[in-house]
Amino acid sequence: MPYPEILVRPMREELTRIGVSELKTTEEVERALAEGGTNLVVVNSVCGCAARNARPAVAMALQHEVRPDRATTVFAGQDVEATAAARSHFHGYPPSSPSIGLFKDGDLVFMLERHQIEGRDADQIADDLVNAFDRFCAPNAEQ
Repeated sequence: MPYPEILVRPMREELTRIGVSELKTTEEVERALAEGGTNLVVVNSVCGCAARNARPAVAMALQHEVRPDRATTVFAGQDVEATAAARSHFHGYPPSSPSIGLFKDGDLVFMLERHQIEGRDADQIADDLVNAFDRFCAPNAEQ
């Protein structure tokens, strides 16, 4: 059963106030991932490692000069269908939250799973994201 929205709203807003777009339906997820270019997809969560590590890391990484064309988020345990739709594109990775995937032209090119987020600080995670942005989002990035 989902948490009451009033409790979850600040966790959502931690990402939306920095420009990350929420995807709340399967259709929104599919439309976002069908667009060309790069898209960061954050599977948000109520857990402590999302609050302490993942969301702050995303905020830091999105300040880098090289960024994905879009940054989007689904909320695990809240927007169940949207989360399932996003996870269906994380080929080869079991469901975990939080998690962060980077897509390029609809293909998953970089993934951070929960086990790569837990126990690490936000700076380390942001460094991983920035390296992925430089590798896949820069004008002369890998195809």
